[in-house]
Amino acid sequence: MREFKRLTPYREALKLLLSDLGEVGDEEVPLEEALGRVLAEDVVSPIDSPPFDRSAVDGYALRAEDTFPAREYSPVELRVVDEIVAGEESKAKVEPGTAVKLMTGSKMPEGANAVLMQEMAERGGDIIRVLRPVAPGQNVAFKGEDVKKGELILRKGQILRPQDLALLKSVGFKTVKVKRKPRVGIIVTGDELIEEFDENALKAGKILESNSVMLKGLVRQYFGEPLFYGVVPDNEDAIKKAIERAKAENDLVLVTGGSAFGDRDFAHRFVNLLFHGTTIKPGRPIGYGERVFIMSGYPVAVFAQFHLYVKHALAKLVGARNYEIKVKATLTDRIPSQLGRHEFVKVWYENGTAKPIKKKGSGIISSLVESNGYVEVPEESEGYLEGDVVIVVLY
Repeated sequence: MREFKRLTPYREALKLLLSDLGEVGDEEVPLEEALGRVLAEDVVSPIDSPPFDRSAVDGYALRAEDTFPAREYSPVELRVVDEIVAGEESKAKVEPGTAVKLMTGSKMPEGANAVLMQEMAERGGDIIRVLRPVAPGQNVAFKGEDVKKGELILRKGQILRPQDLALLKSVGFKTVKVKRKPRVGIIVTGDELIEEFDENALKAGKILESNSVMLKGLVRQYFGEPLFYGVVPDNEDAIKKAIERAKAENDLVLVTGGSAFGDRDFAHRFVNLLFHGTTIKPGRPIGYGERVFIMSGYPVAVFAQFHLYVKHALAKLVGARNYEIKVKATLTDRIPSQLGRHEFVKVWYENGTAKPIKKKGSGIISSLVESNGYVEVPEESEGYLEGDVVIVVLY
């Protein structure tokens, strides 16, 4: 079998593919459907939030200076001139010696500049006895304290979280402009693969295909909408037709199997590749061109190829920022490597430590299940020692 004449360094290959891609278009969606979507434009608040000065506690709106002499042994008496609940506005003006009873979130009445917590007063009829002084502004949430009108509240490329949606709703948005979900075609190739459990077929040498369901999940996790084209046999014409159809219908295409130079490795022959073969391990035979990834057949290699290349391509298509969760961790064991390799090392991260997964092999799916992140070892490194602090990318 032919070998690669040159392996493209990992970072060089990544730069090539990212420079080949532009962003997809935008669409407007209801806030209820926007979770996990990528914001298509900067968002500026159209209002102040809160839109008025409001009470931060249940209690009495008053003039702070009226309470300055108050002590538990020498309380100050004030007259309650109105009572309101949240959502109501008092028509009374707080004059010297008066107060308005109100609830958390109530609009501050005219003339008041502080709120006394109700626990700090004793009430009898329309008279309260203030037991402790309050300062001007105490227990008041001021207009625009959260967000000011015209303030930039979310940036383009933000992956929308529940708290982001709450902020948008709080300033009056019902919909939000997000990037369209990239369509990602998935083609699995291989004569040996079957899609349904068949005991006799398995005994005869067939293998249950698992790449499609994994890739569908990964594509959805990273902003895309997958479209599966089924298992295609190792037939030149069938593979060519599947790739051409998928290219016409999708923003990206992922083809598993047929990435090397075996007699029946056909997939890479039908794409003008920007690179074919990189320094990553596992997954060295990956190729890319014309928005098509030619990937390995083994699931662990496919998983590594997705995280090292495909997820970055999807993030570029939607303009996503901060889409990786990275943490520092102390290694519980050494990670050996060879110069010239960019290694994807599966680890289990917990409580600030990273334990390398010992199971090896590109077909050992259980090694993925037993991990929750990975460490990258670059080409210029021979690995890491036990106790070294490394960066773990969580998944």
